[in-house]
Amino acid sequence: MLVEQMERLQSGIFITFSGNCRAALTFYQTCFGGTLHFEMFEEPLQGYGETPVVSAALISERIVIYGSDLVHNEGRKVGNYVAVFVPCQDNADREELIGKLTSQRIKNKSGDTAHKFIEVTDLFNVRWVLGI
Repeated sequence: MLVEQMERLQSGIFITFSGNCRAALTFYQTCFGGTLHFEMFEEPLQGYGETPVVSAALISERIVIYGSDLVHNEGRKVGNYVAVFVPCQDNADREELIGKLTSQRIKNKSGDTAHKFIEVTDLFNVRWVLGI
C-alpha cells in the first residue's frame, strides 16, 4: 500500500484528476522536487486511455500532493472554493514557483512587494495561492 511505502505519515492535499494524474504529479515534481509513488490498476479500465492511477503521492520537502484518476460518480468539477496554499520564502522564491507552475513569469507591475498572496492556475486547472 502507498502509505506503507512512505517513510512517515504526512498530511497533504489530495487532487482528483480525470486520467492525467501521472502527468500532473510528474509535472509538479518538476516544480517542487521530491519523490513520486504510484499505485496503478493491473489492467486498463474501460473509459481510460491509459491504465489509471489508483493512488499517487509526490513527497517533497515543501509539499505533499496526493492524487488519483478515480473520480466520483458525478465527475470532476473544478470549483472556485479550493486552492492550494504554498508559503514562499520571498518574492524571488515566489516568482520562480509561478514560472514553474504556469510556464510564465508574472511580475508585480506596481513594484509593490507587499502583496501577501498571489493566485495562479496551472495547466491542470488547479488553483495555487502563493504567500510570503
